[in-house]
Parts: sequence; C-alpha cells; structure tokens
Amino acid sequence: MRSSTVISAFIGLAAAKPVPVSHPVVEAVAPHVAANGPFTFTSTYNLIATPDRVINADNEVAPGEAGSMGYYNYGINSELDIICYNITLTGVTGPYDSPAVTATHIHEAAEGASGPPRIAFPNPEPADSGPEVVKRSSGCIQGPFTTGIENEGVDTGTGFTLAQIEANPEAFFTDSHTVVSVPGVVRAQLQANAQPAAGAGTVLQPGQGAAAGGCSRQVVSAGPPFVFVCVE
Repeated sequence: MRSSTVISAFIGLAAAKPVPVSHPVVEAVAPHVAANGPFTFTSTYNLIATPDRVINADNEVAPGEAGSMGYYNYGINSELDIICYNITLTGVTGPYDSPAVTATHIHEAAEGASGPPRIAFPNPEPADSGPEVVKRSSGCIQGPFTTGIENEGVDTGTGFTLAQIEANPEAFFTDSHTVVSVPGVVRAQLQANAQPAAGAGTVLQPGQGAAAGGCSRQVVSAGPPFVFVCVE
C-alpha cells in the first residue's frame, strides 16, 4: 500500500534558485489551506549517496571524489506526476559536468549497473566551489520530464512517469556528476521509506527509513536536508 505523507513546510523552497530545466514548477502550498491542500506524497525517499557506489558507462566500479557525501531526499505524488527534491552535497569539488541539461539526476538502472537519466534536477549550489562548501538544491518539478540526453533521437525522459519509480524503486539510482568525477561523484540506489511511519515524535535523519510504530502520518520539514517528523 502506498504511503501518504503530508507536507508541513515547503514554503522555504520558494527561495531556491530558479530551475534551469523547462519543467513546470509546482508552487509551495501552505498546510491546511482549504483551497489548495494539504499536498500529499504517495511515496518518500531519504537516501545517503556515497562515492564508492559509482558505476561508469562500462558497468565498472569508478569511485567518485574521496570524502564526498550526498543526501538526496525525494517526495513523489505519482497521481500528479510531481516530485519534490531537497538535495545536499558535502565534500564535493565543482564545477558540474554532464551532457544532460543538468548534472544531477535519477537514472534507470539496478545496483551495480549504469543506465539513462530519466529526470534532471537543478544542481546543488554554489556550483563552482571547493569541497569545504555545502551545496544545496530544493524545489518541485512535474512531468513530462526532459533530460537533454537522446537515445535514437528520443529524449530519455520521454514517456517516463513517477509511477515507474514507485513500481520498482530499486531499479533506479540518483547521482551528481562533476569535472572531478564525470561518471558520478556520489550515487545511491532508490529505496522507498517503509510504512507505517516511526513512533510519534521520532525525527528521521537523511537515509533513515521509517520504522514500525504508532504514527499516523509524517510531517516534512523543508531542511535542508529533509527531516521527516512523525506526528499523531
């Protein structure tokens, strides 16, 4: 059964840098506004990406920048084909490098394999900075998706929907690419947060799924990175 996660604090996303991708941008919706919401997720993902999991185009291990780390947090509403993202990179040397429209993606491929990007996200900023600078990106985008990468003349985002991720999260991974680590600076395989959510009052850190408990819903703090707080 799909989870339904209530957003409590996405207003802060309005301050994010304008999205350089030609996707419709979903406006942040305040909670409990009768005309608009609240907005709900059908699945959520808190992922910790590491350099040791990077795979190159030849399906070979190609570790990313040593000491780097990525927190990729996604909330999906597959009924509206909307994905909200809150991404934090640490220990990453810029600038970014990718033939796609951006260098931060969700790709379709299993663990240990490479595959085409299906979604391109705005890169965490500041882009051209050293590993001592924390880089962040947050917002929401809605399909149809465009990556700028073509396969036999067709963009790899064409026809892709977020329902495909929910049907088989492990068949997708997320990453970012830089001039230092072109195959990927960090990588994480997707895994949906477990349901039911954690016990009341529990704060879930990036990468920590919800454990079994008596919580009726999760409230999302816009971070960065996302923090999921279980409430009654």
